[in-house]
Amino acid sequence: MAKALIIGTGAVATVGAQKVAQNYKVFSHLIIASRTKTKVDDLVSRCQKYPLQVMGETVDAENVDALVKLIQKYQPDIVMNLALPYQNLPIMEACIQTKTHYLDTACAEVRDHAGFEYGTQWVYHGRFKKAGVMALLGVGFDPGVTSVFAMYGKKHYFDEVHYLDILDANGGDHGYPFATNFNPEINIREITMPGRYYEAGQWKAIPALSQFHTYPLEEIGPRDMYLMYHEELESLVKFIPELKRARFYMSFGEKYLRHLRVLEAVGMTSTQPIMYEGRPIVPLQFLKAVLPDPASLGPRTKGKTNISVILRGYKDGQEKAYRVFNMMDHEEAYQETGAQAIAYTTGVPAMIGATLVVTGQWTGAGVFNVEQFNPDPFMDLLNQWGLPWKESFDPKLID
Repeated sequence: MAKALIIGTGAVATVGAQKVAQNYKVFSHLIIASRTKTKVDDLVSRCQKYPLQVMGETVDAENVDALVKLIQKYQPDIVMNLALPYQNLPIMEACIQTKTHYLDTACAEVRDHAGFEYGTQWVYHGRFKKAGVMALLGVGFDPGVTSVFAMYGKKHYFDEVHYLDILDANGGDHGYPFATNFNPEINIREITMPGRYYEAGQWKAIPALSQFHTYPLEEIGPRDMYLMYHEELESLVKFIPELKRARFYMSFGEKYLRHLRVLEAVGMTSTQPIMYEGRPIVPLQFLKAVLPDPASLGPRTKGKTNISVILRGYKDGQEKAYRVFNMMDHEEAYQETGAQAIAYTTGVPAMIGATLVVTGQWTGAGVFNVEQFNPDPFMDLLNQWGLPWKESFDPKLID
């Protein structure tokens, strides 16, 4: 039986903690830690109905010394970082010092830098290896499940994969004129940075939201899918080296884009500080403070998500195409966990990744991405824990 320490109490942590608690045949202890005691207490109470020991603590996730003391107090088998990507590096540092397995759901970000990449975490490989423990990166849905989808398709249906497209579509409606489904600061930074994709051995950039395709999706209909950069492209082109092209698309409605363009035009999406009443403020951080909290969207959101990976390549000399996808209902996710589907599709994979590490199905010392492990047990657990997937062997392709 294993002990898990979850850092964070937001929407993703709300799902991840409850899923760890439900998996009490693997996890005997769950420790939930965050800065705000009331949020910790609420999440602890949600998990105490399951037959495992659940405890709460307060901690500053950017204070390495405090994190080390917390980990030493409980000696968990794995630390699940379900906080913000800004906290990835200090939590990794604490895990190295305490020789504890680490897991997160998105690559590290720096508040004053608009890009995001795995390079800031891959450099920790040698230190994790020396400590004899694993850091498992990006175990959400995208990144996370999308990469597992790609490796599952490659393993079972292709000798070589040459083209890869990821389509992330949210057909949910929360009723607000403008809101983001996860942390507004991170979400808006991702969307407003230049689109970037991999082709012919190099990265190519286009203006943000300048290219889109309309794609028909099961149960949510046709959606405008906009090309943007997402961090799993970086790891996928590394671990599927024969790829000739890799792209990521996300759906946005016209109302959302209209609001976003206005906010960008007046400077509200900027990450550069401005002076206001004698003190500096970051416009994007102020915007985050006035937008609806993503954790509050659960009871309001109706509709479904549809996230898929399309692969093209060759098997036994014959050209082949394949699509694997998941659909999740926002109302079903909220009924089970009190969070909408975006959080659900991130929190469930985090629990699955932790399960595979603590049960020894995924092993190794160092820093790893999910593409480096056998995808089959992960795919099996997706079906068992609320994220069933489907396949198509004649998918519509994107030119």
